[in-house]
Amino acid sequence: MRRLAFSVIGVIAAAAIVIGINMFADARFGDIRADLTQGRIYTLANGTKQILDNLKEPVTLRFFYSRRLGATIPVYGTYADHVREMLQEYESASHGNVRLELYDPEPFSDTEDHAVAYGLQGVPVDNAGNQVYFGLAGNNLEDDERTIPFFQAERERFLEFDLTKLIYELSNPKRTTIGVMSSLPIDGDPRSMMMTGGRGPGGQPYASSVLLRQTNTVKNVPLDTQVIDPDVQVLLVAEARDLSDATLYAIDQFVMRGGKLMVMVDPWSEALAAIPSPTGMPPTDTSSDLKKLFDAWGIVFDPTQVIGDLTGAWLVRAGNDDRVQAANYVAWFNIRDGINHDDPATADLTQITVASTGAIAKAPNATIEFTPLLSSSARSGPLPRDQLAMPEPAKMLANFKPEGGPRVIAARIRGQLKSAFTGPPELPADKKRPDNFPPYKAQTDGPANMVVVADSDILADRFWVRTSDFFGQPTATPFADNGPFVANLIGTLAGGDALIGLRSRGDTNRPFARVEAIQSEAEAQYRQTEQHLRAHLDEVEKQLRGLRTGGGETQGPATEAVITPEQRQAIDAARKDIVATREQLRHVQLELNRQISALQTWLMVVNIAVVPAALAILAIVLALIQRGRRARARASA
Repeated sequence: MRRLAFSVIGVIAAAAIVIGINMFADARFGDIRADLTQGRIYTLANGTKQILDNLKEPVTLRFFYSRRLGATIPVYGTYADHVREMLQEYESASHGNVRLELYDPEPFSDTEDHAVAYGLQGVPVDNAGNQVYFGLAGNNLEDDERTIPFFQAERERFLEFDLTKLIYELSNPKRTTIGVMSSLPIDGDPRSMMMTGGRGPGGQPYASSVLLRQTNTVKNVPLDTQVIDPDVQVLLVAEARDLSDATLYAIDQFVMRGGKLMVMVDPWSEALAAIPSPTGMPPTDTSSDLKKLFDAWGIVFDPTQVIGDLTGAWLVRAGNDDRVQAANYVAWFNIRDGINHDDPATADLTQITVASTGAIAKAPNATIEFTPLLSSSARSGPLPRDQLAMPEPAKMLANFKPEGGPRVIAARIRGQLKSAFTGPPELPADKKRPDNFPPYKAQTDGPANMVVVADSDILADRFWVRTSDFFGQPTATPFADNGPFVANLIGTLAGGDALIGLRSRGDTNRPFARVEAIQSEAEAQYRQTEQHLRAHLDEVEKQLRGLRTGGGETQGPATEAVITPEQRQAIDAARKDIVATREQLRHVQLELNRQISALQTWLMVVNIAVVPAALAILAIVLALIQRGRRARARASA
């Protein structure tokens, strides 16, 4: 009895020690975490930590997740765990400035009403129409609100970017001020307005400009400005032609002072070429360039060359005669595979249309980071700009030679930059400097951030929207993502260095790579055998048709072919061959399923049985070792 009592007391003491250690560790080391996942998907980026450290007021995040969604579609259950754990990381790293609330909205409950009131998207999961929710609503103390209506599984790689952007917008609710400097009629062409009474498409503002004004404050910057307004956070220089050194200096110093810049240059602007000149003659040059700035910043752009691409080329009318002919116009093409899906701004875009675009590159000795956003295909090549003034699509296609591989059409530029000037340039005698003229800066204090695009026609309506009249109101229907491309890039630039530094991360979906490899290998073998069978069947059917229609005796008025013994033997042999080949196909598919089932069974055994068995064996071994030590201790005593 005494031994039993000591054993019970020992078990209780051991349990008390374990509980005490857990309580002590939770109290002292509860904030210590170790991210052992592939890609460190739970480790917050430095940009996120910077935004959380600079929060000026508390932000409340309300996470609405219907557990029924995860029970019905398990992949969403795993994703929801990822979102919740990431939100807890934000809460922990914010020093109390991020407050997290978790909700499980049941059908017809007050919680569901709150989710609907916040604008979260409900998704039906059964025939009864009951909806589930998987979204986030954030508020600050001034009742500014931002939401993620539904966490799409396709954007799990950008989860941190989406969460950080939401918090950043709540801590900086003021609308972004964008300065626009352009020779294009972005806000509408007054001459077209006068000629058409405001009803023509040329007189209306660009749809891309309307999109920017929906979420930003847009200021027009004159082409002869000497200073960029300090309120401007992002400057868009789009097809700004014939800029003086004074204006180039203003752009340069805007970047040196930490301003964010998006530049759109062009070897041939189709938008400007479409505007009638006062003389009625077509223009001979519509290019734009910032050579002085690009040379200083390590960016290469040749305004005399246009990039053509056979992949995605537009089909246009080939000639001006009465015969209707069509040809691929290689100077205008759609980009699909050349979109960088690892950048948050372009991750969800599917097609960008470019027209008479140029190419940009990093200078050989430049120290900047150069990240392509848009690229032409391997079937692209250079075209002389002079061919674009009076284009002949069929002739251009016949003489086009793809060479040199893909070209970069748009890229992010990041790095420490030096000014293209040694000081303010001299002004003409009739000009004077404004009163708010800032002092000269020779270089940026930190890494500059900008986007350079070698095509300004991305902005033009004709290359991404179809405009129609709906009861007197113009309606734009997009067929490409040009507008969101520009708006998204400006949005990331406006978010500052913290958001720009965020990139795609890993996700929680971990496929069985070995299983997929076996399946792909067997599938390839299966398809190869299937093709062989189909070719063999075609050949056999051809032989049978020949045997039945020729070479045999005929009888009766219908002259039906009589199958001879030799033909019957050939038919029987063909049938046996078909049966044997089909049996071989079934064997390949059976072997495919057998290998996959065996591997899945082995993985289940490892996960369910082997690991617990190994732990049990380890515990038994330790117990035997301890028992041996006690026996030796009693023997020595």
